[in-house]
Amino acid sequence: MTAPTWILLVALLGAVVGVGCISLLRGMRPAVPTLKDGLALLDTAPVPPAEKDVVGSTPAAPRESLTDRVGRWLATHPLTPLPAAQRRALDARGVAVSDFMSEKAAYALIGAVTPGVVAGCVGFLAGWTPMVPVGVAVAGAVVGWFLPDLTLQRRAPAIREDLAEALFTFFDLVTLERLANRSATQALTAAAAVSDAPLFLQIRAALERARLEQRPPYAHLRALAGHLDLPELADIADVMQLEESGASLTGALRARVRELRDAHLSARKIAAAKVSEQMTVFMVVPSMVFALAFLIPPLLRLTGDGGVP
Repeated sequence: MTAPTWILLVALLGAVVGVGCISLLRGMRPAVPTLKDGLALLDTAPVPPAEKDVVGSTPAAPRESLTDRVGRWLATHPLTPLPAAQRRALDARGVAVSDFMSEKAAYALIGAVTPGVVAGCVGFLAGWTPMVPVGVAVAGAVVGWFLPDLTLQRRAPAIREDLAEALFTFFDLVTLERLANRSATQALTAAAAVSDAPLFLQIRAALERARLEQRPPYAHLRALAGHLDLPELADIADVMQLEESGASLTGALRARVRELRDAHLSARKIAAAKVSEQMTVFMVVPSMVFALAFLIPPLLRLTGDGGVP
């Protein structure tokens, strides 16, 4: 292979890798809304119902993208079942399983194409067999498929912390609604309608199911607490259910919320202490290296002098 051909292939390989990296970074950036969409978000006027295209016909539904179709198919036919912890984390973030599956498929495709192209170009220059680029592509697809799982697992503590903050905010809102002399169900419903956070949306859905079934919402709140692993929500449901026995809720609710906040604060202090201990270990290592740098020469000198007759 002549030198110009080799230089041309290397330049082509660099261009492909560069375009792939730029496209990946471009796709990870949030899309900038257009001026029309931004003004539509600021417009609070009620939107009139969409006009019918043809008399007696309804407007056509928006077309579903290929990514959504692939994600929905993978959600109904999963290659590997999602663990309960991952479903809990997705529900806490308000992410649908189909969206998560489409993300996994996109990362698998990127992981298969990018290393496969690079390995193919390098293999063409080095004279490798075609099985090497294929193996690299398969390995990259496997890594890309499990990369969202690792990211979700790494973000689990932050998701848990956000969920706890949203839950305590909901408790404060329920307490304020009770101070406004509202019933337990009215206080829960009004507090859940304040925000569109994922936890508030799920509480709102549980309350709506209870309303449609014409039942008290406490069983649905306990089921939601078990699904999201939030025993604090079940405790508040137990306290709010005391209204059925004629007990005063305001004092008991404020006391229980105070206890839950104290327990959460104690857990955060323990976690902060563990982080401080881990940082202390890394702070001691440079000091030990610095001390050994001063101690080793005298020790070597003493050892050398002791060996001289």
